[in-house]
Amino acid sequence: MTEIVRVDGRSTDQLREITIERGWSSQAEGSALISFGGTKVLCTASFTNGVPRWLTGKGKGWVTAEYAMLPRATNSRNDRESVKGRIGGRTHEISRLIGRALRAVVDTKALGENTIVIDCDVLQADGGTRTAAITGAYVALADAIEWGRDKKFIGRNSTPLLDSVAAVSVGIVDGEPMLDLAYTEDVRAETDMNVVVTGRGLFVEVQGTAEGAPFDKRELDALLELGVAGCADLKGLQLAALAGE
Repeated sequence: MTEIVRVDGRSTDQLREITIERGWSSQAEGSALISFGGTKVLCTASFTNGVPRWLTGKGKGWVTAEYAMLPRATNSRNDRESVKGRIGGRTHEISRLIGRALRAVVDTKALGENTIVIDCDVLQADGGTRTAAITGAYVALADAIEWGRDKKFIGRNSTPLLDSVAAVSVGIVDGEPMLDLAYTEDVRAETDMNVVVTGRGLFVEVQGTAEGAPFDKRELDALLELGVAGCADLKGLQLAALAGE
């Protein structure tokens, strides 16, 4: 990998400093405050015994997610979407992405007729908020499932979680593929991509756009390799957090 040094001193294949504060909320059945450098997202998981009406009697559970940003998570204040009276397209898109990512590693039959809602609230944004949200949401989800097991809403021997899932941003900045873009890099990126990967290294979703010049397959492969390696590192941090390390 190239020895180019980025603005914050990282190499091109290096994650920002990542911290996961498991159990940050004393109220939620599962929670994690995750930091990707300056990006901080609070993920809470709420467990309900029961499912939406359209799933009643089918023997399956449901996992979904909602995403939002605090008004001053960014450099200038944004009005709350609840005050505007409508949810923005970006918020809908990211909420659905988080839900899809989590459901990709959940056996809904093993979950039973229970619902888990993950709320991902961005406290501070410095690039990669959706990928941080997915990575932290998995930790909150895992703890909520164990809470449900302790309360006997989930069978003792059931295995609702099939795998872990994490996500990271990658991009091409000044012609170089880079991992985990901070905001100052993201706004200059010629190509911007989000990669969602399971613990086994399988892709759940790849969102990529050429913001400037189109990219070729060689560059795509380089970005995917960075993303898979980054998610593998994030998996280790998730498991360490869940192990109480």
